[in-house]
Amino acid sequence: MLQSSPLKVFVTGGAGYIGSHVVLALGEAGHEVLVYDNLSTGSRAAVLHGELVVGDLADNILLRETLERFRPDAVMHFAASIEVGESVRAPLKYYRNNSANALNLLEAVRAAGIDRFIFSSTAAVYGNPPVVPVTEEAPLNPINPYGASKLVTETMLRDLAAADPAFSYVSLRYFNVAGADPFTRLGQDYANPTHLITRALKTALGIFPKLQLFGTDYPTPDGTCIRDYIHVADLAQAHLDALAYLCSDMGTCTGTGSAGACPPSLICNCGYGRGFSVNEVVAMAREVTGIDFPIETAGRREGDPAELVAASDRIRRTLGWQPRHDDLEFILKTAWAWEKKLADKQSGR
Repeated sequence: MLQSSPLKVFVTGGAGYIGSHVVLALGEAGHEVLVYDNLSTGSRAAVLHGELVVGDLADNILLRETLERFRPDAVMHFAASIEVGESVRAPLKYYRNNSANALNLLEAVRAAGIDRFIFSSTAAVYGNPPVVPVTEEAPLNPINPYGASKLVTETMLRDLAAADPAFSYVSLRYFNVAGADPFTRLGQDYANPTHLITRALKTALGIFPKLQLFGTDYPTPDGTCIRDYIHVADLAQAHLDALAYLCSDMGTCTGTGSAGACPPSLICNCGYGRGFSVNEVVAMAREVTGIDFPIETAGRREGDPAELVAASDRIRRTLGWQPRHDDLEFILKTAWAWEKKLADKQSGR
């Protein structure tokens, strides 16, 4: 779906892994961007377009002042804590950062008169789905505080849109995001990543002594978890498509009546519709790197579902999303190029 005119977009968490790729895509599409990020996990160097304001969503004064000054057409909300295992150990951190801060943001957004909102949600809201691939109508039953904290925000968005006809949102439920910018300008850059692909590649580089595989007794063909891996550049495009969907009527939506009706709020899965097991990912990582890095099996990690694969018909049909990188080997090759670039930079080469 194409957006014809440039927009002003306020992006929370735009210095992080996914947010920075979306900011880059927004900039390349000609949009004006302001990134609002506390840099707890993000990096200034990752913001390749627009203005960066270093701030926390808990800082209501700075948040509202920044929104009033920038006057965006739409908000994209990425800022969140994202580690499943940590959420089990420290649930209140997740409800404060992911739920309470989202409430702060929504209150500030409505106070500023902004009525277009795109939310970075997660497949973790489904928990252990009874049917795979998972449609957006599947029961919502998160099995960890991470997923539950994201579901709280989805509920707030649903209720806000029901109460305020001028407000529309798109909630994008990510499956497993991986890979890096194909031109190695950006990638995942966390000190202690939990993502399987990133840890596998860092193990291949010798940064970690071995790769732990959590759980080999799941009810899957090879006993390891199955996930739907989506390339981060395709996910970034999904956000631009969501923006075009929400803002196609900009300036004409009144919130009332059929002629001036706002675009209906929307929830979409973001995945390719096929899954790979942990063992399959490890095998591909060894093939791409040419390194037979060591692995160690361990018990199941608390909060991990056995299989998560997206039914992505809705996002393709409604937003016109057309992924270009549905290829596990390509995902790993872009991530590997980025990891080697990081390693060279850190070693001074």
